[in-house]
Amino acid sequence: MRPLPPNRRSVLRTALWLGLTFPLMGLVLLGLDRVLAGFEMRSFAAGVELTLCVAILNALLWPLLIGLALRLTVVFVLLATLVLNGAIVWLSAQLLDDVHCDLGAAVVVAIVMAVVATILESLVYAERETVNVRVIRRRARRGSGIRTSDVPGVVFFEIDGLGERTLREALDGGHMPHLAAWIAEGTHRVEGWECDLSSQTGASQAGLLLGSNADMPGFRWYEKETGRIMVSNHPKDAEEIERRHSDGAGLLAVDGAAVGNMLSGDAPRSLATMSTILVRGRETGSDFFAYFGQPQGFIRTLAFSVVDVVAEVRAARRQRRIDERPRLEKAQRGGIYPLLRVSQTVVCRDLNVATLVADMYTGIPVTYSTFVAYDEVAHHSGITRPDALKVLTQLDREIARLDRARRLAPRPYHLVVLSDHGQSQGATFLQRYGETLEAVVNAAIEGEVRAPPTADEGGAAFGVALTEAAAGDSTGARVLRRATRNRVRDGVIALDDETSAALAQREAVVVSGTATGPAAIVLASGNLGLISLTASDARMTLEEVEAAHPGLVRTLRDHAGVGWVMARSAEHGAVALGARGTHFLDEGRVEGEDPLAPFGPNAPWHLRRHDSFAHCPDLLVNSFFDPETEEICAFEELVGAHGGLGGRQQFPFALVPTAWSAPGAPIVGVEAMHRQLRAWLVETGQAVAPRESESPPAPVA
Repeated sequence: MRPLPPNRRSVLRTALWLGLTFPLMGLVLLGLDRVLAGFEMRSFAAGVELTLCVAILNALLWPLLIGLALRLTVVFVLLATLVLNGAIVWLSAQLLDDVHCDLGAAVVVAIVMAVVATILESLVYAERETVNVRVIRRRARRGSGIRTSDVPGVVFFEIDGLGERTLREALDGGHMPHLAAWIAEGTHRVEGWECDLSSQTGASQAGLLLGSNADMPGFRWYEKETGRIMVSNHPKDAEEIERRHSDGAGLLAVDGAAVGNMLSGDAPRSLATMSTILVRGRETGSDFFAYFGQPQGFIRTLAFSVVDVVAEVRAARRQRRIDERPRLEKAQRGGIYPLLRVSQTVVCRDLNVATLVADMYTGIPVTYSTFVAYDEVAHHSGITRPDALKVLTQLDREIARLDRARRLAPRPYHLVVLSDHGQSQGATFLQRYGETLEAVVNAAIEGEVRAPPTADEGGAAFGVALTEAAAGDSTGARVLRRATRNRVRDGVIALDDETSAALAQREAVVVSGTATGPAAIVLASGNLGLISLTASDARMTLEEVEAAHPGLVRTLRDHAGVGWVMARSAEHGAVALGARGTHFLDEGRVEGEDPLAPFGPNAPWHLRRHDSFAHCPDLLVNSFFDPETEEICAFEELVGAHGGLGGRQQFPFALVPTAWSAPGAPIVGVEAMHRQLRAWLVETGQAVAPRESESPPAPVA
């Protein structure tokens, strides 16, 4: 592998780019003069002058203008940035005698100029991305340097929520041609594995990156001793989760980088990562602002964003037109949702990829980055619906970009594509039965039942990206901080009201054992429900629950939407209760029909492990799973869901180089997958932080 092009070649390419840009822009603008109403230009020379003027004003005004745009709510950010780009073109036209342009035409001119500039850059610089070259220079000035080595680096590209079977169907269906080519050429293979209960990003990334996800019973859980609800995608809680589980020997501890993750894996460098976004003294987000701060890259992202908003509206309308089931209703995919979707399918995706390319160009040994786009769309559309598969195609193209970019890196690189869990599909609990899990519990007990709201994953992740961009010392970052100071909630920028409300709710506490508080806290992680009763500040036994709330356990156990209810009996230990039978987990026996039978041979192990958690709720509820239709029903309003047991959500994958050794046994549990990832890094020659002890392997039935 060759290092970055020498300075002389860089100067020649820059001269070539400039030499082509101004004449071609002049010709393009001359063509627009013929077809675009409201835009007049007297000569080719006037087009060159306009191009030069726009470039100068962009350099001077763009950081300030983008900061002003981000002062608005997310609903208006896209529109505002389009207008601001047009305003720069309009202002440039006012400074020139030979150009006339009204504001509406100026927006069109700005978009066309950005597209042309992007095409020219891609032709002149090939795989090299100029945004990332600027990042490299900034890092070099800070002393980070470029790591030249013959030892291969590794980039982990996590596609959040993509199950192994869904991946294989996408490959066979031609939706991910670049990954399919890897497999056909024999460079990579698919390794399937089984994640834990709870099958969601918080618990999975803790296991994958830190080697431990103990005592994480759901995406959110209630801790009786403090009266607090822990939320995996809240930065303060993510920071606490990492503190509890880190021993300093995480997957990325040795000179690694975390980009767009929930947890950092002990990486010394992290960007837009939940657990470190509020940590002072770390390397700041100036790399992210380098992307926001360049109008050309921003307009590229903006153009894709507009296209994606249109695609979401059309996809939702298509489902209603053909009456596709299951589906979410119009209100649940309208309003602000298309823009929250875009924050993941376009904005955060582009930011992450730009940072990964920069990491490769500077020779970072190991980088792990999470891409939430598929998970976000599959939640609302369905796991194999056309718009979800289209997102996989888009991610496949980004992986191809990384594959091309690594050729110019100062060291060889392995690209690894993996997931943290899958998704299963089905009509929601509310759609099927006309009531929520909260309502079922509320009807079976006396007293208030509380089910606090949570932030949309897309909105929360986008807020973290903006917070990262505002964390630096540059002028642009300071402008962004000032522009968004009224949108900061609990240390994080929250552009939409739903995320803002959820962040505020997180600070509320519930005191156990008081007469004034709620009688129960009901939380949902996909098709997993966590019910905590506040009558005691310790976990209540099955007998205590039945004494305090007669009929609650029976109501849940017999409900058609419930597959099993787990509780801890004072007499029998952990038990899983179903409508027609009971599995005595600690005693290893079943009476009647086994309620765990549809959930796979490892289900008893998963439940016993969950039961050992200090913060396991009083009652753990999992929806039914139909092995024939592969359907579940989420306790949240999500068509595609994950968090519990049942179907594809349990089975993620890792697409790894064929040169890497095959696992000696089936991989069950994310902690086991963490050990396998460490072993593969050692095979490549990468250093991993030493660890005194590892958790015992999961038994495989």
